[in-house]
Amino acid sequence: MSESVEERVESGTAVEEVGSTTEKLDQLEIGEDEHEGASSATKKKKKKSSKKKKKKLAPISESFPDGIYPEGEWQEYKDENKYRTTDEEKRYLDRQQSDRWNAVRKAAEVHRRVREHLAPRLNPGMTTTEAAETIENAVRSFMNEPDNKIAGIAFPTGVSRNDCAAHYTPNAGDKTVLLYDDVVKIDFGVHVNGYIVDCAFTKTWNSKYDKLLEAVKDATNTGIKEAGIDVRLTDIGEAIQEVMESYEVEIDGEVYPVRPIRNLNGHNIGVNEIHAGKSVPIVKNFDETKMEEGEEFAIETFGSTGRGYVVAEGECSHYALKVDAPKVPLRLNKAKALLATIEQNFGTLPFCRRYLDRVGEEKYLLALNNLVKEGIVQDYPPLMDSPGSFTAQYEHTILLHPHKKEVVSRGPDY
Repeated sequence: MSESVEERVESGTAVEEVGSTTEKLDQLEIGEDEHEGASSATKKKKKKSSKKKKKKLAPISESFPDGIYPEGEWQEYKDENKYRTTDEEKRYLDRQQSDRWNAVRKAAEVHRRVREHLAPRLNPGMTTTEAAETIENAVRSFMNEPDNKIAGIAFPTGVSRNDCAAHYTPNAGDKTVLLYDDVVKIDFGVHVNGYIVDCAFTKTWNSKYDKLLEAVKDATNTGIKEAGIDVRLTDIGEAIQEVMESYEVEIDGEVYPVRPIRNLNGHNIGVNEIHAGKSVPIVKNFDETKMEEGEEFAIETFGSTGRGYVVAEGECSHYALKVDAPKVPLRLNKAKALLATIEQNFGTLPFCRRYLDRVGEEKYLLALNNLVKEGIVQDYPPLMDSPGSFTAQYEHTILLHPHKKEVVSRGPDY
C-alpha cells in the first residue's frame, strides 16, 4: 500500500424431454439414480449432474503442520556491514526474534499463494469488484482465521487502473470492468498477529506496456538491493531514480520517458501499522534518516508516462483509524457506534467501505465523514497522475535482520 507524502460454474439444471409409450411426462428431473417404483411402461434415462465442483482453497496450516513457514530471498549486506553475515552475535540476535520472522513469513506465503490463485483468473472483462473479492476471499480461505484482527487482510485491495496510481478499491455498486488495454496495479496486504506483508505488482495484457513494467520492476529491485542497515533513505531514492529514468517506452507510436512518481514512497511497517513513520523515497530528496537493524520496510516504486506527480481525486474508498487518534467528544451517536465497529473489526489496520458493508454497517457515510473531520480516521482518496497517462507499480516487503536482509515476499512470479 503506497504512502503519499501529502496525505470477483454457473451450472444450470439440465432438463430432458423423456418420451413415454403410455403418457407424456412434463418437467421430469432426472438424478444420478433411477427413479424407484416407476411404471415398467415408462422409460427413464439416467442423467448425471453437470455441475463442476469448485476446488476449495485449503488453509495454509495444512501445508505446514509444524508451523514453520518458508524463508524469503536472502541478500547479504554490503560494504561496512558485510561482516554481519558471519558474525555469531548477530546470528544469535536474529534467533531471538524467530517468532516474529515466522509470523511475517506466514503472511508472505499466503500472499504468494493468493497471487498464484489470482493469475489465471485476472483477465479483461472481470470487474474490479470481482478482482478485489477474488483476492480477499482467497486470503480468508488460506488464513482460515475468523477474526481478521488476529490474521488476514491487512488493508483494502488496490485495483488501480492506468492514470490512477494507488488507493482505488471499488465501493458497493461500482461496475468498472478491466479492459485489454488497461495497466492495473494489484496491491494487497496480509498480516499475522499484526505483522504485515505489503506487496504489489502490475498486470497488463497488451505487450506495448512491457518496457514500462520492466522499468518499474528494475527500479524496485534496485531499491531492495541498496536498502540495508545504516543506509540513508535519500541514497536509496537516488539509486531508484537513476534506474527508472534510464528507461523510455513507446506506446502507439509515441515515445515517453518513464518518470518516477516523486510524491509516492515506500515506508517502514510497524505492528498493525502500515505506515510507521519513515518514508523511502523514489527520488533523491536529501533525507539523511537511516534504516536500522530489525526494521521492516515496504520497498515500492511507481513509474509514469505522465507528469510523475499524483493528486488526490475521486470517490474515497480507503480509510484507517489513526494510531494517535485524539479522544474527542462525538455528537453523532452513529459516529460513536461506527467508531466502535471500526475498533472492534479493524483496529488500526486500514479498511474500506466494502469491509464496513461486510460487517453489517448501513447508512454510515455521514458518520464516517464525521470521524474523518474530527481527525480520528484518516481518509486515503485515489491518487491520480495526469489524465491519459499510464502508471505502474512493483513492491516487496523486506526484513532487516541483524545478519542479512530478507526479501520475504519474493516469489517465482516477481
